[in-house]
Amino acid sequence: MKAWIPHILRGVLLAVLIAFLVSPDWFAPLLKPLLQDNAPAIYNHGSLLTLTLLHLRTVAIATVGAIIIAVTLAVLVTRPFGAEFLPLSRSLVNIGQTFPPVAVLALAVPILGFGEKPTLVALFLYGLLPIFENTLTGLTTLPASVMEAARGAGMTDRQRLLKVELPLAMPVILAGIRLSVVISLATATIGSTVAAKTLGEVIIAGLQSNNIAFVLQGGVIVGALAVLIYDGLSAIERLLARRAGLTSRS
Repeated sequence: MKAWIPHILRGVLLAVLIAFLVSPDWFAPLLKPLLQDNAPAIYNHGSLLTLTLLHLRTVAIATVGAIIIAVTLAVLVTRPFGAEFLPLSRSLVNIGQTFPPVAVLALAVPILGFGEKPTLVALFLYGLLPIFENTLTGLTTLPASVMEAARGAGMTDRQRLLKVELPLAMPVILAGIRLSVVISLATATIGSTVAAKTLGEVIIAGLQSNNIAFVLQGGVIVGALAVLIYDGLSAIERLLARRAGLTSRS
């Protein structure tokens, strides 16, 4: 029974989140004690559901771009012809961690203008490192016996990569993607400072009007999304690990 408790709690969290996004007015009585001077309890400058979907879209686009570049770089530097480019690749993917997202936004706005594009650049750069490093780890720690068996079976380099290396490394790669997504979910809120449509709008509106309810709404929605997506990707990661024979089924 205890094993089902986390699943039940996640289900409850998902149900409450959906209910709040679809019908936020139901929760107004819970937020009214936080208000002053008859301020609105529910964010009233736009749809919370729409902002949430736009927030997720921004994170998804940036993450897909980071996956493509980071995984490609990691594959290239683990091939004999690309090994010498490993230090350069590490330097490139570390750019996002070297510059704070706010600094990236400040540099990107004069070039790309206000809106979603500067935010995508910041999230893309910030999400590269965990995906690259995990892909590198996954591809360089494969069982030697499995690789020898693949060579003995007459597989080409491309066949070994697509049919053996990437499938076996996928749980580790997915762990990096999971970390990148969670970081991006939180970081995307600052995109609203440059007019991107994210849940940061709700938090900023709350700070500007001293409305704690608004700040709480934006923060809780982002937190709930991070927990649910983290758990979902963790479940997929465990499933892939079992299929690859890397963990037991117990």
